Amino acid sequence: MDHLGFSSGQGLQFGMYSLGDHLPNPADGSRVSAGERIREFIGYAQAAEDAGLDFISVGESHQEYFASQAHAVILGAIAQATNTIRIGSTSTILSTSDPVRVFENFSTIDHISGGRAELVAGRASRVGLFELLGYDLRDYEELFEEKFELLNRINREQKLSWRGKFRAPLNDAEVLPRPAQDPLPIWRAVGGAPTSAIKAGLAGVPMVMAHLGGTTSSFRPTVNAYREAARHQGFDPAALPIATAGFFHVAETSQEALRGLYPHINEGMKRTNGQGMPKQLFAQAVDPHSIVNLGSPQQIVEKMLHQHEVFGHQRYLGQMDFGGMPYDQVMKQIEIIGSEIIPALKKYTASPTPTSATTAPAANRHAAEEAAR
Repeated sequence: MDHLGFSSGQGLQFGMYSLGDHLPNPADGSRVSAGERIREFIGYAQAAEDAGLDFISVGESHQEYFASQAHAVILGAIAQATNTIRIGSTSTILSTSDPVRVFENFSTIDHISGGRAELVAGRASRVGLFELLGYDLRDYEELFEEKFELLNRINREQKLSWRGKFRAPLNDAEVLPRPAQDPLPIWRAVGGAPTSAIKAGLAGVPMVMAHLGGTTSSFRPTVNAYREAARHQGFDPAALPIATAGFFHVAETSQEALRGLYPHINEGMKRTNGQGMPKQLFAQAVDPHSIVNLGSPQQIVEKMLHQHEVFGHQRYLGQMDFGGMPYDQVMKQIEIIGSEIIPALKKYTASPTPTSATTAPAANRHAAEEAAR
């Protein structure tokens, strides 16, 4: 994974991700067309690249209030519309996809982008697609584990023979095209619990740890379990990148940021998950120890440096377009990230020599205080 820049002293990478939702703005009930929403994803990517963000991703979800069902097609358009930013899936729902087709799609995106594609494989938090695409929800775990193992074998082996439970066998099969990158970066999406993180560690694959809320320290056991599992299996944890992903919103003050984001989170979760976000629970996001990066630019820098010290992770991904957030407001978020947040993060996390993935720079212990002055 050195080619991703994680061990070149470039510091903590900053990216953004979208679930691809297509929701009305709770302020007035307005909603853009599906076509306009799809074009917004491409616009985000162009703005993110101009602002100096390192990565952008779009996910897939096959139900009402989403527009990125064909997320690989959107990523192909983003690949053509950008030049330097790395691009990937927020997560590709591998349980209901054919690993052969997934690999073909992302290898093709990798060539279109000139070697900038990445793939995050996930199990699905919204399960309506199982019935829609003809899969049995009772096979939820088995489907993912079998297909993830096959996807990684395809990535490693030029030709392979394989036999499993849910797919026709492969007999000396060659899956083409091979990606421009060798191998294609494939991550495993993980929730807050250690179980899936342990499986990622045992497989020796990088991990994207997503979170809705809670304290930063509460996620430390998941990161530790991942690295310990990798070490147990003979992998070097320092060579396995970790990304964290969650809600992001910047404003002049934390209270203003809370007021600006909460209606969108609450309404978005009501429509896509069936229940909203309790206001008192979300109000905890203003706490300095919260893993939700919400507040003024200085407050967010403090939080992110603290998280970097706790996790020693290599990339952060912010979700800032959820719940009908107007396009111009998302673009303003990207602008502030590029002008005020990324320079501070790079200042305190970049180093002239490679930094171990297991240990954050010691300077971070004091950097947050200095950044706030």
